[in-house]
Amino acid sequence: MSRRVRRRQRKQPHTLQVFLIIVLVLLTACVLVKAFFLKAPEQKAAELPAQSADAENTAQQSPEEEAAQNALKSHLERKGGFYTILLSGLDDDNGGSDTNILMAVDTVNGYVYGASIPRDSKAIIGGKARKINYAYNKGGTALLASTVSEQLGIPVDYTVSVDLKGFTALVDAIGGVDFEVPINMDYDDPIQGLSIHFKKGMQHLSGADALRVVRFRHNNDGTGYGSEDLGRMQTQQKFLKAVAKKMFSFENLISNPRKYAEIFGQYVDTDLSVTDLAWFGMQVLGMGVDKIDFSTLPNEWKYPFIYLDPDETLALVNTYLNPYVEDRTAEDLNLPG
Repeated sequence: MSRRVRRRQRKQPHTLQVFLIIVLVLLTACVLVKAFFLKAPEQKAAELPAQSADAENTAQQSPEEEAAQNALKSHLERKGGFYTILLSGLDDDNGGSDTNILMAVDTVNGYVYGASIPRDSKAIIGGKARKINYAYNKGGTALLASTVSEQLGIPVDYTVSVDLKGFTALVDAIGGVDFEVPINMDYDDPIQGLSIHFKKGMQHLSGADALRVVRFRHNNDGTGYGSEDLGRMQTQQKFLKAVAKKMFSFENLISNPRKYAEIFGQYVDTDLSVTDLAWFGMQVLGMGVDKIDFSTLPNEWKYPFIYLDPDETLALVNTYLNPYVEDRTAEDLNLPG
């Protein structure tokens, strides 16, 4: 072999490296340009009480009326860059929502916070006491969102509902997820076609396995979390964070965008536009997955409902979920007793 040939062979790896660097720079530039031109989604406008034509003219208002109107406007002033999104998982075989999480996205302070709403939480729907997951059955995401908004005293800007088949497809698309199963799980329900058998500890879960784990409530002998729905929600929260961490990894962002789009189009229903979703995605990428956290709305179980604790729920709303500049008050919440 000639010296010239050997010299060319040594140069090839260097040329490949240069090519890869150029590709990465171009990809980064495209992402930055796209992010620059993406417009921030709109926030839900505050709804002020209807006024008469005379009342709209401040010259006709008494000082007390004008002060009250200004105080109300101040109380409903939105924070900049703060959004609320209601995420619902649909699959309880009865048309209801199996999982409901109110997500707060604070792009100014750089965090995402999800508060799980127990599916058995008491709600007044159509004048009757119901479990809150019934709202989706009765009126879809619109009624579910308005019910959550009324109870917590804050608006829901957007809704995202996901068929749990889409959840399975997403987990498979990212190659499964390594997850610490919190307890031994042994449950069979031939009627629902459920067969859940996992040992406590680290497991690599496929989409189908993951769905079994997040749906688990208790074992055949009645043992389990000790608080069925609450324990299950904690597992769901931890698993969603594990999914987000892997989904937003560099490897999956480069290799799976088409798969994400296909799954989204087939299994997800939302009032967010594609550009809105891209904008939120860029925000989360900029924050980092470690800035995503979850909890469950404070509650107490009294058969047949779960009752949200007014004081602790108000504190959590004001700490993490409140999109308004002013704190919410007890009068803003409407939690059924």
